[in-house]
Amino acid sequence: MEAEFWHDCWERGRLGFHQAEYNRHMMAFMPQLGLQPGARVLVPLCGKSLDMLWLLQQGYSVTGIELSQKAVEDFFNENELEFETQESEAGTLYRHDRLEIRCSDLFETGLDWLPPIDAVYDRAALPALPPDMRREYASLMLDRLPLNTPTLLQAMEYPQHEMDGPPFSVDPSEIEELYGLCSTIDVLHSMDCLDQRASFREKGLSRLIDHVYRIRKTRN
Repeated sequence: MEAEFWHDCWERGRLGFHQAEYNRHMMAFMPQLGLQPGARVLVPLCGKSLDMLWLLQQGYSVTGIELSQKAVEDFFNENELEFETQESEAGTLYRHDRLEIRCSDLFETGLDWLPPIDAVYDRAALPALPPDMRREYASLMLDRLPLNTPTLLQAMEYPQHEMDGPPFSVDPSEIEELYGLCSTIDVLHSMDCLDQRASFREKGLSRLIDHVYRIRKTRN
């Protein structure tokens, strides 16, 4: 998707992708990444996700990446968090204690600025992107991450012709194609959830499967 699409979503308040509570899959499966307290978790395309607060509560440090300045500042203001900023060629860095969010276009600035990362939490980044950008995104992440870095990734699978994305349908074969050459992939959860997602059923979907993966980079 073009950057302007997401800027428009935030300016118009079209935030159907934003969850007003902690993600249940994150709470259930993040412990399976085996992280130690103090580990730094990368949250790409983070928006104003409350999940970042939960990660902080578990003792982790958090680095977010977000395109929209409005999303970043809404996150801090709505959660009454004071912050300081630092400007660089890689965009504006917002920092509060163990949390930092880089306001930049991931596809423009790349990830050379990224501090050492111990894990990635991807709830909605990959499914937010069309196919060509998903390939570029996965390559960016894998190129930058150290060996043995785990990713907790969530994706939905549905008949793509029944609904326009985002979120786009990402099936297990695509996950294998994007990550399988240099990573191990474990399916932690896979369940039809259409009955629990009334908004998607109302859009005409006949099938909706939640997938949760643990992906661990094993070679460069």
